[in-house]
Amino acid sequence: MEMYRLQFVAIIIVLFSSCFGVNASPKYVEKHFDQRLDHFNFVSYGDKTFKQRYLIQDQWWNPGKGPIFFYTGNEGPITTFWDATGFVFDIAPQFGALVVFAEHRYYGESLPFGNATFEPANMGLLSVNQALADYALLIKFLKQSLNATDCPVITFGGSYGGMLSAYMRFKYPNMVIGSIAASAPINLLTQSLDRSFFFTAVTKDFSMATPFCESKVKQAFIILMQTAAQGASGLKKLSDLFKLCKPLSNNDDYFHLLGWIRNSFTNLAMFDYPYPTDFFSKLPGYPVKEACQYMEDSIDPAEGLAKAAGLFYNGTDGTLKCFDIFKQFVECADQTGCGVGPDSKAWDYQACTEITLVGGSNNVTDMFPAMPWTPDMRNDYCYKKWKVIPRNTWSEVEFWGKDIGAATNIVFSNGDLDPWRGGGVLKSPSAGIQAVTVTGGAHHLDLRAKNVHDPISVMSVREVEKQAIRKWINS
Repeated sequence: MEMYRLQFVAIIIVLFSSCFGVNASPKYVEKHFDQRLDHFNFVSYGDKTFKQRYLIQDQWWNPGKGPIFFYTGNEGPITTFWDATGFVFDIAPQFGALVVFAEHRYYGESLPFGNATFEPANMGLLSVNQALADYALLIKFLKQSLNATDCPVITFGGSYGGMLSAYMRFKYPNMVIGSIAASAPINLLTQSLDRSFFFTAVTKDFSMATPFCESKVKQAFIILMQTAAQGASGLKKLSDLFKLCKPLSNNDDYFHLLGWIRNSFTNLAMFDYPYPTDFFSKLPGYPVKEACQYMEDSIDPAEGLAKAAGLFYNGTDGTLKCFDIFKQFVECADQTGCGVGPDSKAWDYQACTEITLVGGSNNVTDMFPAMPWTPDMRNDYCYKKWKVIPRNTWSEVEFWGKDIGAATNIVFSNGDLDPWRGGGVLKSPSAGIQAVTVTGGAHHLDLRAKNVHDPISVMSVREVEKQAIRKWINS
């Protein structure tokens, strides 16, 4: 997936300079909290702790009175979410708020077992409930140590972080008075969800960008399949066409190339913002349209596909001379990508346990090659990799599934360009929950800093969110 896998995620974009109309992120103070290793087992780890990183900024805070804006960190270093969540800084002065961004255990520098964190025997403490308990304990500590016991807490989060923001209101309503949950696909934890929605939505984004983009992409994949079928000579042609650092040597390599291409299109759709950004590379405004223009301007669809796929990894500056597809894309339990580096291991594990994500592409409802990902395939992979088998039915019980009507004081926002919206809350199930849509918005656009290129719809959604926060605080 945030989900900011970014999944690497999530959800994890550093904006260009103010020449693009973006406010620079404020400075922060980095601190560490002695966090309990295991909140729920009194025997295994006793009172052992680890250093949980958090970032704090009090320049706007009305001490002892102003609210605490608490970002529930997701699958990556917390510093990257700080740089990508300017909405919190835009409104903090209006509320006299203290701003805190907490890092999720097993990500960034918050590693419970240090260098041994990702050994299979040490992965058992990576769970949603452990992360939520981390945040609750940190909130309690901050309120006590800062003489802020009467200060209301509002949680913010995008993508998986948005799920956690909502879950904090579910699980700890005594500590959190309200939650802003942006692009939070909480319905992924319901078993009745049709998981083919994701790549269908990605395809729709590209089909709407230019008239012939989808058909050109489909033609290109057919050419790739025919070329790969030629054997060694065909694989060499593809290696040259896509400017690969290491030539394809077998069908497994070819299949990985297909995943690398699909991953590029997935991320271009997620980050289809109306202004330039600097994520994995420097992307232009509306990168989906830019990629589609590459497709339509190319006489050979395969050449257009190579150029379009390279946009996400190489950006508009084209600094890379070749593509290392095995370093840039790692196959894992999340078909939308787990990111790279140590964080990808943590998200892979979560995708193998509690977080049931999306199915594969099918070339029927989407424009990509048929690359299936069935529950049985997931089970086999997860047992081979982590010696675990997903407990899908438990997640639906533990995190409420679609039965969230009893909750209050949550705003769920979704962009209609965001491929994750199919797993989100699109209609308000009760008076206490608001569901709002950002027309023309990609993945949690509303959490980003205000920008001169923002559509009117995102400005309106941010006003709804601010009004909700005022209401929660005053009541």
